[in-house]
Amino acid sequence: MKPDVTLNGLSMNELGWLRESISFPTPESQTNTIIVPGRNSPIRYTEALGRVSYQPRRFQITLSMLGGRAEFNQAVSGTSNQLAGRLAEVILSEEPGLYCVGTVQLSPAYDPKTGKGTLSISCEDGDAYRYHTEVTVVTVGSGTTVLANDYMPVIPLVVITEETTLKWYVGADEFNKTVSAGMWTFPELELVHGENTIQITTAGTVTFRYREGRL
Repeated sequence: MKPDVTLNGLSMNELGWLRESISFPTPESQTNTIIVPGRNSPIRYTEALGRVSYQPRRFQITLSMLGGRAEFNQAVSGTSNQLAGRLAEVILSEEPGLYCVGTVQLSPAYDPKTGKGTLSISCEDGDAYRYHTEVTVVTVGSGTTVLANDYMPVIPLVVITEETTLKWYVGADEFNKTVSAGMWTFPELELVHGENTIQITTAGTVTFRYREGRL
């Protein structure tokens, strides 16, 4: 199987391109340090809010094709009109369960001596995390439930059919919420990496919806 990349549902292989190379480096962390005279180490604020935040993800994809100038121009035109300057969801064929989001810019080049054309697709403002293509949905009743989450912190949408009491812990802090039927989000109910335990008391059902992500 040839390596492929899909942008907003468009397969580059199907548009006539071959994927030559791809660079998806890990985004840099947001750092802030203060150098204090007389101290031998700076004051670091990278985790000032209790976690690391990241700079926008940058990536670059290089595509190529062999053929005449007219064929190359047609392929560039078809690709550019659908993608240039647009916010795109990018999926690699090697990791079909993950996608990244960013504004893509296109830069074509053609060498008439070799008959080879290249198309560079770059992004400077991508979301730091890559997202799961499938939304996680967990439906439960009364009892204790465990919500598994990837590395990206996320606040789930909670859909409740009957009056419900939710109880969970964040560190040593306990949270209790009693709410009526409806759709709710609770800022305190942020899922971290691994297992997140929630106690539920209800006569109906509770559905948690959230999209997981990772670097």
